[in-house]
Amino acid sequence: MSTLTGISNYNYSLEKVFPDAEDFLPLLGTDYVELYVGNAKQAAHYYKTAFGFQSLAYAGLETGVRDRASYVLQQDKIRLVLTTPLHSDSPLNEHLRKHGDGVKVIALWVEDARDAFEQTVKRGAKPFMEPAIEFDAHGKVVRSGIHTYGETIHIFVERKDYKGIFLPGYEPLVSPYNPRPTGLRYIDHMVGNVDWGQMNQWAKFYNEVMGFANLVSFDDKDISTEYSALMSKVMTNGNGRIKFPINEPAHGKKKSQIEEYVDFYEGPGCQHIAVATNDIVFTVGEMRKRGVEFLHVPGEYYDTVADRVGEIDEDLRRLKELGIMVDRDEEGYLLQIFTKPVEDRPTLFFEIIQRKGAKSFGKGNFRALFESIEDEQRRRGTL
Repeated sequence: MSTLTGISNYNYSLEKVFPDAEDFLPLLGTDYVELYVGNAKQAAHYYKTAFGFQSLAYAGLETGVRDRASYVLQQDKIRLVLTTPLHSDSPLNEHLRKHGDGVKVIALWVEDARDAFEQTVKRGAKPFMEPAIEFDAHGKVVRSGIHTYGETIHIFVERKDYKGIFLPGYEPLVSPYNPRPTGLRYIDHMVGNVDWGQMNQWAKFYNEVMGFANLVSFDDKDISTEYSALMSKVMTNGNGRIKFPINEPAHGKKKSQIEEYVDFYEGPGCQHIAVATNDIVFTVGEMRKRGVEFLHVPGEYYDTVADRVGEIDEDLRRLKELGIMVDRDEEGYLLQIFTKPVEDRPTLFFEIIQRKGAKSFGKGNFRALFESIEDEQRRRGTL
């Protein structure tokens, strides 16, 4: 097992929690998420300062990489890789020109990257990266990759024979500036936005190509306001470590948030990364102090929370001050809040979530959430 900080001490069980998943592709967890950004050094400073990530590793000119610079940040079991091209003719620049800053790679930790590639390609996946062995003094890593929606890719990472800081080609990034973590623990789920009529296509992809099951579906009656609507299918692997909701627009009076995303990202892509915490009140309070902007939740939302959700451990007055929403399902409750987009294009944002038994996605909060998003769309002139 990998000796990476925050990974080696975590029990990534392969026990099947969702029996409907065929699970021919055992996934140990999310290995890393790579974002292509316009200035990785400055983006790293932002995610360290605002979100509490710590410097972990670096690859660039100083390590022999001539075409790009990559900063690896970590907080508990979450690793972000921020990558910037170093030349105008880099293919990364075309991605940035079209999409702006955004998620390029969702890397999945596997026991066997060759088998993961073979299993998915024979089921119809478009190859991105043939299995390749990468060496350095700390051992070897095997990686392979496939295309998914839009220009997003999955990289399969096999690291059982590797003892280095991150991947071959990376060196430890030692920085005197490492602000206090904000309590983020792991990636709970990652949401993909696709265009009209594509949700079922990509749900089928995750089912047939990767062996995922459909955990829950939401139609335009579940996710709608007076003005806009969307539909979603949540796909999960067998052990529940990897969950990918897939959203598409639905018809409404005005433009939905999914349409806005697709317009400005110029195609399908990762809409948001949901990161889990054990103390959302601390996490959100700390992030607010550091300048992170969150969606505004109308005060009247909290008038009915107690009736709808019942008894909770947290002080409702404090949740209202911070704008944290609450929802309950048959197994418990959850608390959640959403940032505003973290770049100027209204595309990628983050969700902060704390689960206290609940395995759902906050259906009871959908209307208030989407009305808040519509308020932002109205200010941008894109509703």
